[in-house]
Amino acid sequence: MEEIKKGRIRTAESVTEGHPDKICDQIADSILDEVLRQDPASHCACEVMASTGIIFVMGELSTKADVDINAIVRQTLKKIGYTDADSGIDAEHCAVITTIREQSPDIACGVDRSEEARLGEEEALSEEGAGDQGIVFGYATNETPEYMPMPLMLAHRLAKRLAKVRRENIVPHLRPDGKTQVSIEYDEANRPKRIDAILISTQHDAQADQKEIKEQLWDRVVKECLDPLMIDSQTRFYVNPTGRFEMGGPNADTGLTGRKIIVDTYGGEGHHGGGAFSGKDPSKVDRSGAYYARYVAKNVVAAGLADKAEIAVAYAIGRAEPFSIAIDTFGTGKLSDEALLQIIQKVFDFRPGAIIKKLDLRRPIYAHTATYGHFGRTDDRYSWEELDQVETLKKYLE
Repeated sequence: MEEIKKGRIRTAESVTEGHPDKICDQIADSILDEVLRQDPASHCACEVMASTGIIFVMGELSTKADVDINAIVRQTLKKIGYTDADSGIDAEHCAVITTIREQSPDIACGVDRSEEARLGEEEALSEEGAGDQGIVFGYATNETPEYMPMPLMLAHRLAKRLAKVRRENIVPHLRPDGKTQVSIEYDEANRPKRIDAILISTQHDAQADQKEIKEQLWDRVVKECLDPLMIDSQTRFYVNPTGRFEMGGPNADTGLTGRKIIVDTYGGEGHHGGGAFSGKDPSKVDRSGAYYARYVAKNVVAAGLADKAEIAVAYAIGRAEPFSIAIDTFGTGKLSDEALLQIIQKVFDFRPGAIIKKLDLRRPIYAHTATYGHFGRTDDRYSWEELDQVETLKKYLE
């Protein structure tokens, strides 16, 4: 067969809920959910570390809620499937060490009432200020129905399916830790053309046969998830390239909250401001600002104003109005980026208090976001995925 001439290759990865970093994200967001369930006005910045036989929970918490952190840690580990030391950590017998303090009053005074409000510049004197300085980005592309980069969506799809076949014992001998990776070849028009490579690394027990695992993962994971028209004879498929993956979870790799920020966002497409999401209440613009930037970018692309778009927003701690807002449509805009920026500033309100209200972010919705990405999801937890401004934006093309 004639050798395929490869164009541009883009690659993205995902991880299962049993990955050590994702354990930490899920614990942090489960704590946040319980805090918000009891007291929606809470401020939470929760960090988690997982190592051999031990979970550390650290951070700042200002709340009226009474939260059993120890129980949440153990429930989360059990739900993932870490029920004995051989699996990676024992939910029942691991140590849980907690060090939590109140949020700094120097931060709280600017979050509860913005600098503009304190200076009499705001009509609503209770307008919230940003919980920190920072730069956030939102991205959207029309290359998939979810308005997300295809390599990331396929990697997430594989990771979800990998977890399912493990939990339901569809593929035997698997354990919770796992990672996936997909490489897509793009054509001259920058559209997805074919799958160039697929990688699955999955933890397994000592009885597993690597050849059998690879065959079963192809049949019960890859073929269940990926479009066969995107796969050809040149597509490469790898499973556990080191030859074995028995030791996994926190026994093999220390986990930390917020260390999978590219998996959580756009798989490396566009930019990232560096701020993580999990464990942070919506007053933290690292989270709420990034959610809103995604909301704006997705509506812009869905309205046909551009084939892809990135929104960048900068905040200052204690201030409500952003320091700056920018849009980049990578040459695909139907209007100039300058014109599009004027439009989005008319249609969208980027102040933290307005974002929290618009997206209804003081709900206990966050544990679900801690795995398989915060964007490109469809259920009603993900209010930032709604396309309710498409018709308004389309009018600017008339």
